[in-house]
Amino acid sequence: MFNSTPNSRDLPHEDSGFLETLVAAHQAPLVRYATRLLGGDADRARDVVQDTFVKLMGQPPAALNGHAVEWLFTVCRHRALDVLRKEGRMKRFEEGQAERVAAAEPRPGRTLEQAETQAAVLQLIDRLPPNQQEVVRLKFQNGFSYKEISRITEHSVSNVGFLIHTAVARLRTEFAAQRP
Repeated sequence: MFNSTPNSRDLPHEDSGFLETLVAAHQAPLVRYATRLLGGDADRARDVVQDTFVKLMGQPPAALNGHAVEWLFTVCRHRALDVLRKEGRMKRFEEGQAERVAAAEPRPGRTLEQAETQAAVLQLIDRLPPNQQEVVRLKFQNGFSYKEISRITEHSVSNVGFLIHTAVARLRTEFAAQRP
């Protein structure tokens, strides 16, 4: 997807490696995140992620102040929301749509029970309100702290904590109700 490589007159030599490292490490998680924000449209998500990396090319590494991943998710989120606003439509996931969005790398060694549990939890997450879905995925799928999620979503840190707490409590209750 992101085939453009900066040439040496655009960036100092060490910045090229910085960009390549970020693209290699974070392209797939950003595409998954953008795909979910865009209602499952992986093609538009790849475009949004490419725009995000193009914007990154204009930023000196020092300007990111050690928060490059957070910066990438914030810019990706804003770009995806811009796309949705431009099109004037937001749609929720269709039944089973989130499970079809897969990581580029396979996850070997999953047992059948783990796969069933994961599918059940994902279905429960799909039933959460969109703001709870987003913060839960940023926290548990992407490993961001509450403060980082706050900066990405522009919710207060306490609101992020409340959203995650409420979502997890609801997931626990509903998951327990599904088990015999």
